[in-house]
Amino acid sequence: MQKYIIFSYLCTLNFNKCSMNRLYPMKFHPLLKERLWGGDKLQQIFKHKAKKQARFGEAWLLSGVEDSETVVSNGWLADNDLSELTEIFMGDLVGDKVYDTFKNQFPLLFKLIDAHEDLSIQVHPDDALAQKRGLKNGKTEMWYIMQAEKEAQLISGFNKTINKESFEKLLTQNRLETVLNYEKVATGDVFFMPAGRIHSIGKGILLAEIQQSSDTTYRIYDWNRTDDNGNPRPLHVAESLDAIDFQVQPDYKTHYSTEEDKTAPIIQSPCFTTNILHAHTPVRKNFSELDSFVVYLCVEGSFSVRYDDEITTVFAGEVLLIPNVLTELIIVPTPMVKALEIFI
Repeated sequence: MQKYIIFSYLCTLNFNKCSMNRLYPMKFHPLLKERLWGGDKLQQIFKHKAKKQARFGEAWLLSGVEDSETVVSNGWLADNDLSELTEIFMGDLVGDKVYDTFKNQFPLLFKLIDAHEDLSIQVHPDDALAQKRGLKNGKTEMWYIMQAEKEAQLISGFNKTINKESFEKLLTQNRLETVLNYEKVATGDVFFMPAGRIHSIGKGILLAEIQQSSDTTYRIYDWNRTDDNGNPRPLHVAESLDAIDFQVQPDYKTHYSTEEDKTAPIIQSPCFTTNILHAHTPVRKNFSELDSFVVYLCVEGSFSVRYDDEITTVFAGEVLLIPNVLTELIIVPTPMVKALEIFI
């Protein structure tokens, strides 16, 4: 019903002139997802959203994935989901070039992940392989470490070059760990995970994940773990073999620097660009040269923005979607903020 109300507005109002009913910075209700390896940190962050005690492993902060669309929580568009907004507002929301490429599919998915236990060793397909298998797109992602317990580590890629045959042999012998690259992590570390890179998030890590809009994961090894009913989770070894990039990289960690009260680059890729803002004083942003939506994912502290005399505050673990038609914004730390800035 709400969707048809919006269509009615579109037929009767000029959104470029009517300040009461134009696009604005939007917050969303997170979707908490139970996972076998999840913990309780997401319940602590989203106390008002966790209606029961559970092992919540993921919070989907901004999603257009079918059956997992996030819903606006503020302003006149509250209670409408992201897919509806993308279909209705098109380039005004996401940017003309982005809409021409992805149509009604919002192209990115934003999550928090709480790994109370090790996640499975896994890999994601790239766009070409995904589309060959009937999927819309692959899954390239990046991780920003928000919290890490002492000695926490993750897996990213291989420590030496191998091929499919040796990979399958090692897996059969339960010796795959001997060729995986382990990285100790700390708060603020960043890891870029292009499609095809084998990986796993280790226990004791809370991270923010930015990824292509896809829920396709090929699970390779799951530590011989079983669910509450004693059943092992399905593996996808055969599907993974054509997806894995077996090449070794000289460095798997993404190195970057921050500059006080300015935006600094972290990652530039065809899938998304990510910058980081570390600020204690207000920062003015101008997006007039950018043909894309912008998302701010707050990883520490909080900030507020004022638009049409409305003040919206964003806390650690939350996202704010800036529609493409909004070209100027002032971010006010309250009193300090670290936030990832993401766009296409």
